[in-house]
Amino acid sequence: MRDLGVGFGYLLKGQRWVARHGRQYGFGLLPGLITLVLYAAALVALAVWGESAVTWATPFADDWTSPWQGLVRGFLTAVLFALGLLLAVLTFTAVTLLVGQPFYENLSERVDADVSPDGTAPRSDLPLWRELWISARDSLRILVRAGLWAVLLFALGFLPVVGQTVVPVLGFFVTGFFLTEELAAVALQRRSVELRARLALLRSRKTLVWGFGTPLGLAFLVPFVAVFLMPGAVAGATLLARDLLGEESAADSADEEEENAAP
Repeated sequence: MRDLGVGFGYLLKGQRWVARHGRQYGFGLLPGLITLVLYAAALVALAVWGESAVTWATPFADDWTSPWQGLVRGFLTAVLFALGLLLAVLTFTAVTLLVGQPFYENLSERVDADVSPDGTAPRSDLPLWRELWISARDSLRILVRAGLWAVLLFALGFLPVVGQTVVPVLGFFVTGFFLTEELAAVALQRRSVELRARLALLRSRKTLVWGFGTPLGLAFLVPFVAVFLMPGAVAGATLLARDLLGEESAADSADEEEENAAP
């Protein structure tokens, strides 16, 4: 249970770090704003034309009498929009990181250098186009995994009682796990940690990951909050990645020296 608090602590430390580095925070907002505009336009289009799409996809209901036709198509329209909203929450981070790869890469490096005892940060030797390709490929793989979970949880949501209590809670933990993976990937990819190894690292400290990602996932449900929290989330995920890999930080070194100096 201690790891839950530690994970949440990294989330707060990341937000504090960007608050002290205003320029990095400003640049980090741009990708989120761009992605938000794109997603808002897509959701508005889904709300406007979703009913027409459902009508086109259900020709078998054309001859149904009232109220069944309206009820079935209305339900399917609501389901379509709910799935679109869920997909938006699950993919927002991946798309924002892809759009803002150079910004977040630089931010993560600065966090590493700031907390590293020797003031250096691991750097990738890969060209930008290669990093973008790897990031897009891995994000697609994570999206497939998250999509399978989303379909499963959506189906379980129809179960009486359990579907309205346990399933939503489980859904937030699943979202938090995949959200943390996407954010920590910025720092771990620079260290040449492949997707399979990243997932193994995260699974080895699930409570740490949940402590970081679950509250963040809940916050991301509030409109516009995701945009403002993204830079700090990347900074916090960098600190979390260092913990997962057992890398020492400057604060750790100071604490150790203080303990050694104590009589």
